[in-house]
Amino acid sequence: MQPQENVEQFGYRQELRRGVGLTDLVFYGLIFMVPIAPFAIFGPVYKISGGMPVLAYLVGMVAMLFTAASYTQMVRAFPLSGSVYNYAGRGIAPPVGFMTGWAILLDYLLVPSLLYLVASVAMNNSVPEVPVWGWLLVFVAVNTLINLRGIRMTITLTKVLITCELVVLGLFVLIGIWALLQGEGHGFSLSPLFNPDTFSWPVIFAAVSVAVLSFLGFDGISMLVEESAGGSAQVSRAMRLALILAGLLFVVQVWVAALLVPDPAGLLASGSESAFYDAAASAGGEWLRHVTSTATAISWGLADTLVAQVAVSRLLYAMARDRQLPAFLAKVSIKHSVPANAILFVSVLSVGIGVWAAQLEGGAGVTLLSSLVNMGGLIAFVVLHLSVIVHYRIRGRSSDFWSHLVMPLVGMAILIFVIINANILAQRVGLIWLAVGFVVLGVLYARGRRPTLDDGEKAGLTGIRSP
Repeated sequence: MQPQENVEQFGYRQELRRGVGLTDLVFYGLIFMVPIAPFAIFGPVYKISGGMPVLAYLVGMVAMLFTAASYTQMVRAFPLSGSVYNYAGRGIAPPVGFMTGWAILLDYLLVPSLLYLVASVAMNNSVPEVPVWGWLLVFVAVNTLINLRGIRMTITLTKVLITCELVVLGLFVLIGIWALLQGEGHGFSLSPLFNPDTFSWPVIFAAVSVAVLSFLGFDGISMLVEESAGGSAQVSRAMRLALILAGLLFVVQVWVAALLVPDPAGLLASGSESAFYDAAASAGGEWLRHVTSTATAISWGLADTLVAQVAVSRLLYAMARDRQLPAFLAKVSIKHSVPANAILFVSVLSVGIGVWAAQLEGGAGVTLLSSLVNMGGLIAFVVLHLSVIVHYRIRGRSSDFWSHLVMPLVGMAILIFVIINANILAQRVGLIWLAVGFVVLGVLYARGRRPTLDDGEKAGLTGIRSP
């Protein structure tokens, strides 16, 4: 570990245990994004994109690669847990960091609830004797116990779970291609990538605002920088690798599924949430439908939520140790070197929100939580790009125009266009959440607890003039 990456120079003690390798980080990012994530949202993405889900996922991957580039720059400057909260706070100003952390909290705090809810509904469909809230409690309890045992156990289990997901994905792709070769579906076509009859950029970016849910999670890798054996360089490389691998997997599966959809016109009208499973049944029969739907439940309810809980607990830990959230969230287990109180808090919150959302009619709970999760992440990513420009180009006078000006500007423009074309409900709730954050920030100032990150800010400015 290079000396400049010691957390002590930022005024903190090294409390989290290092030892997470590159492969561990890539697996962590992949499992957070879920290699089979499109299984669950294929229908809505197909409908919104005008039958071009492949293009929606490709544009989403490009947008996230620009975002990953900005993460690379900021994690190098500030190799600390807390992700965009630390980068914006130290790269621009502490109050901006608080508001950015508040925005990403909308993503991180709610994504476990969303994942638990989707998985619990899927399991309830298979085993209706157990109510949705019962499955939710089981998923939360199992993941909490695993995360409290330490990061090594979490990483080990994620490797097993992602292997199972990849096996199911490979099975679907092979059977799907074989079915297409046998004349099933609509034959091989470029229409899932580009259809001149339905194409327009607003349509595609509206679809990206939904498809991006599959990519959210790659940024969670940066939360483990204080536990990474190779520091910021290893974290940056892992984010790029995980994004590219996930993007390629997403493109392949939605392309095959789009060619196997039994009723394309009907799907364009309905956006059915079971569309992927219908495509699987068309290719391999009902047994493949059940395999893919069960895999979705397990991956969202155990694998993805396992790492989501890790990420949000590290964000709460980082903000709490800076006195911007209640101090009890900064408590670290001496035995297992994990932020135990933060993990337990996320578990309780996930149960409460998940059970409440499950009571909403017509799947409204999943729709609402999805909108909130996506908007929180997109807003935080926009500020991340801005922090690169301010920290490196304006303050540091960097001569690397490509990395510190052009790339973040392009990434910011893409994300802003996605936000503009997003669901109206998501836009409104995002603004309400930010307004609440401003109120909380005002209360902190009134109580003499204004955000301060002076030591890290000074340390992070060291040596940034060179490209």
